[in-house]
Amino acid sequence: MADLQIKIRQETESDYDTVFKVTKSAFADMPKSNNDEQNLVNRLRKSSAFIPALSLVALCEEKIVGHILLTKVLIRKRKNQTFSALTLAPVSVLPTYQKKGVGSALINKAHMIAKDLGYGSVILLGHASYYPRFGYKQCADYDIVIPFNSPPENCMIMELKENSLAGVSGKVEYPAAFFS
Repeated sequence: MADLQIKIRQETESDYDTVFKVTKSAFADMPKSNNDEQNLVNRLRKSSAFIPALSLVALCEEKIVGHILLTKVLIRKRKNQTFSALTLAPVSVLPTYQKKGVGSALINKAHMIAKDLGYGSVILLGHASYYPRFGYKQCADYDIVIPFNSPPENCMIMELKENSLAGVSGKVEYPAAFFS
């Protein structure tokens, strides 16, 4: 089989319906999914946390086969001390294109754009065996807490810039769209 040619670009409004279907399909058989990821994407697009440049689609043969979204979050250390960060949620790939490099391409491109935009770190809730290959470490290593009832090994963060997490700790504050 020839190498998959993956093109990544910023999502446009005309992609919304296709991204909804891709995301729904990507999570349909995931055991720990609440099967609401496609609606989460729609809610996040309408929130102040949305950054259009960090909503990307992956195309193979001009067909959208994947999507990634990074949005703004805060890490609150004390009442008046906060740190800006991003959260990766979700990354979606059509089942027939999974395990072919589409997700990795989306993640790497999103990280590059986020770094270029000046962001220092990305937080996520995800598979403990998948995300460390990109540099993610457990949030507990930084005394950072995610407000979801999830095992510590699934709560991860990574630095986009060296030492961007120096002195950062606290509880992550997600946009209301995550709790709707």
